[in-house]
Amino acid sequence: MAKKLPKVDVVIAGVGWAGGIIAAELTKKGLNVVGLERGEERNTEDYFMVHDELRYAIRGELFQDLSKETITFRSNEKMRALPMRQYGSFLLGSGLGGAGVHWNGQTFRFLPYDFEIRSQTIDRYGKDKIPADMTIQDWGITYDELEPYFDTFEKMAGISGEENPLGPKRSDKYPTGPMLQSPQMKLFKKAAEKLGYHPYTIPSANLSEAYENPDGISRAACEYCSFCERFGCEYGAKADPVVTVIPVAKKTGKFDLRTHSWVRRVLHKDGKATGVLYTDVTTGEEIEQPADMVVLTSYVFNNVKLLLNSDIGRPYDSATGKGSIGKNYAYQVEKGDATGYFKNKKFNNFAGAGALGMTLDDFNGDNFDHSDLNFIHGGYLAMGQTGARPIQNNPIPAGSPTWGKEFKENSLNYINQTLSVYGMGASMPYQHHYLDLDPIYKDTFGDPLIRMTYDFKEQDRELAKFTAKKSREILEEMGADHIDSMDELGPYNITTYQSTHNTGGVIMGADPDTSAVNNYLQMWDMENLFVVGASAFAHNSGYNPTGTVGALAYRAAEGMLKYSKDGGLLA
Repeated sequence: MAKKLPKVDVVIAGVGWAGGIIAAELTKKGLNVVGLERGEERNTEDYFMVHDELRYAIRGELFQDLSKETITFRSNEKMRALPMRQYGSFLLGSGLGGAGVHWNGQTFRFLPYDFEIRSQTIDRYGKDKIPADMTIQDWGITYDELEPYFDTFEKMAGISGEENPLGPKRSDKYPTGPMLQSPQMKLFKKAAEKLGYHPYTIPSANLSEAYENPDGISRAACEYCSFCERFGCEYGAKADPVVTVIPVAKKTGKFDLRTHSWVRRVLHKDGKATGVLYTDVTTGEEIEQPADMVVLTSYVFNNVKLLLNSDIGRPYDSATGKGSIGKNYAYQVEKGDATGYFKNKKFNNFAGAGALGMTLDDFNGDNFDHSDLNFIHGGYLAMGQTGARPIQNNPIPAGSPTWGKEFKENSLNYINQTLSVYGMGASMPYQHHYLDLDPIYKDTFGDPLIRMTYDFKEQDRELAKFTAKKSREILEEMGADHIDSMDELGPYNITTYQSTHNTGGVIMGADPDTSAVNNYLQMWDMENLFVVGASAFAHNSGYNPTGTVGALAYRAAEGMLKYSKDGGLLA
């Protein structure tokens, strides 16, 4: 028998970026909020002087324990899905702050085209441009409606940036100036401009200068130590939930944070959520937390898993295209890259920061004519300088021996004489790409795991070839003596790292028949249940997703405050 606790205003499942923002905004307005996080508590002090690539980047100190909770994967519905037992394609966060602790910090705004992708594509190219099995749809919100929330997120996080020459309109400039430009970045910029493109510095959650945000949170500037991706920041210079929004929620005295609390079910009765059931993983005790409002702010896979295991919403049926929970899983096409080898130029590639680099949007969204191309959307092209840590970096030209004298010579020769240009390509959803419950495999508590059905399509292969060609052209202009680039995009490989940019499964829209949540991320089928995160994305853009997750979280928080006063479905 589960222990039943006193009722609270709001219970949140998952305390990362989305959960931290929701907790801060609701507690500032006087609501009593319980935040349930199944991992451990974390503080900046945990990372003091811990530049340990083996511990964090290789052994995954900050990642979810796959022996207790994982996903299963198959390329198509004819295959049996098998569990992901070691990390490869993406890295699932665990503990307070979630993946928001180990991210790199690139913070983009999705383009206006993204939010109205179906209607704008048809208006410009006609319906035939969209393949029959591609399930793109408008998001039920426009960029102009979401712009103020982008601005709020950027000011909270102290995003460092400069004006994007091809970007959408902004209500204000970035709160801090762009990161410093290294010689590599200057070389990329000069080459891109010579080709007629519009480069700009990557918008960064790594602070370019000391900053105090509107909530009174002060943070130091980035030291360019290169330990960002897969690491927590020892300086607090990289914006993460633990050093920004969670302290604000705690300060109110209205936030009850409970770590080691594994949420397993959303409880509901008569069409409304009544609370959650969770297990204290330190004792094994089952606990029921009643609440007037339930908010799911876990990672994409766990948001979907909770809804399906709780029998909430209509599970997606790939045969008919009906239902919404699990629909439109999408990823990222990040294989359109090229690496240049320079005989007479040396670079300090070991220095860097998670979001240090130059990028351009000439081939992103619908910024270029797709009439004669076999794909829609696109992606940004960039040269990042995240810091080439020694264990994971040993660039040698394709075709080189992988052992022996020549291997050693190439390794020593090229370690500081290579630069890469990559494409961050958009990912479109398809009828047979989705998430559901695995019929065989279960987690440590006996609950079914999430099963992913996904593979690259012709859209992805054409996009990757296009961005690889453009990446190669930039490196040629930069003066590379030898260039290796992708020629063909093979099948999706879950064992090879690409990006932690999983999206979809609880998508937003204007129509309850084709979406799970409205544009406040409120469930159509259960008005006091909100599902916040990249699970709401109806497709994935040619950008990193965190900036848009943050903007949607601030809008969702506004919706929750409205709901707490007036109730009902929000318009």
